[in-house]
Amino acid sequence: MSSSSSSSVSPTSMISKFVGLLLVFSLQPHVLLGSGFHQKNQTLRPDKEILKLRRVEAYLKKINKPPIKSIRSPDGDVIDCILSHLQPAFDHPQLRGQKPLDSPERPRTRNETKEESSFQLWSLSGETCPEGSIPMRRTTKSDILRASSLRRFGRKLRRPIRRDSSGGGHEHAVVFVNGEEYYGAKANINVWAPRVTDAYEFSLSQIWVISGSFGNDLNTIEAGWQVSPELYGDNYPRFFTYWTTDAYQATGCYNLLCSGFVQTNNKIAIGAAISPRSSYNGRQFDIGLMIWKDPKHGHWWLELGNGLLVGYWPAFLFSHLRSHASMVQFGGEIVNSRSSGGAHTATQMGSGRFADEGFAKAAYFRNLQVVDWDNNLLPLNNLHVLADHSACYDIRQGKSNVWGTYFYYGGPGRNPRCP
Repeated sequence: MSSSSSSSVSPTSMISKFVGLLLVFSLQPHVLLGSGFHQKNQTLRPDKEILKLRRVEAYLKKINKPPIKSIRSPDGDVIDCILSHLQPAFDHPQLRGQKPLDSPERPRTRNETKEESSFQLWSLSGETCPEGSIPMRRTTKSDILRASSLRRFGRKLRRPIRRDSSGGGHEHAVVFVNGEEYYGAKANINVWAPRVTDAYEFSLSQIWVISGSFGNDLNTIEAGWQVSPELYGDNYPRFFTYWTTDAYQATGCYNLLCSGFVQTNNKIAIGAAISPRSSYNGRQFDIGLMIWKDPKHGHWWLELGNGLLVGYWPAFLFSHLRSHASMVQFGGEIVNSRSSGGAHTATQMGSGRFADEGFAKAAYFRNLQVVDWDNNLLPLNNLHVLADHSACYDIRQGKSNVWGTYFYYGGPGRNPRCP
């Protein structure tokens, strides 16, 4: 046969088809490995998968801004130093062309102690980003492909915060205050590395600042630490932020993964791993967090430690939180997917130990305070305590001259009393 036969296939065409198959396999390996691959009607649909990959790459180009410097963290993260005015927040139509605001008036308080200022793996060697820039954890293709969809990437699954319900597999051990007007909250949060047994579960410890009803208009601002293999690809505890203005439906995101939170700090990378961490019967480590409403401009600011401002959530992002919060919560939350044959998850909360084990064994929050209308930090006295699955995770509050209002919380998840 002549080499010019019309049935021949050019090398270029063969390479194109091979690349297309590789793209499909990289996105959905089960297409080639699944039991239905040899069925006559099974199709690979490479055009659809290539479109998905293009959408992922477009999102990565949008969220990963051009860095002026990049730093590789010991945990494998790449921290990019981004010019402050180019961060994702300023993609928002109401912020476009603006620059971060100056520091606000800080709430007044009587008692404060000096805390560690370096607590992230990427910066332990002394690395920081230049003035005028912010450190931002680089989002990778793998990060996005771990999520169930691009639309869900960087978002919490919708769940009620209503304290008489634990639907959606979310379980809590928390204390909360409500019934008044709150303009902020502060606490020191003990940091651990709890075991998370399923890739799509998480374990976190945080502060919630809440307003609105428990319907579709729920507003929250959240900050703390979390272990989330789906979001980060590992089991390190990581400093995180979150916000929503419609009960986790369409608005808000973790960290800087959408236009919203405006970072002002060049030393803290939101979403980066925390170090050191606490150890059982060993050294204990906690981070101080404060969220409060700037009396002058109305934005909600986030502070780490003493005076280390991280940034702010602009007031226009919210409906109810434009004025004040109606509830503040502190504590732990896990997701229980019941992936082990219907049994309760063995994902740990806090240290993985119950509250009655106490210091250096159970996890704690200490120095719980709220901010009043006049920008004063006040101790909490009228706390409500809730552990919605107390055989799996529990909580016990107390008060002392050194720790102020505090509580121990957490647990191992599945155990003889929590099958």
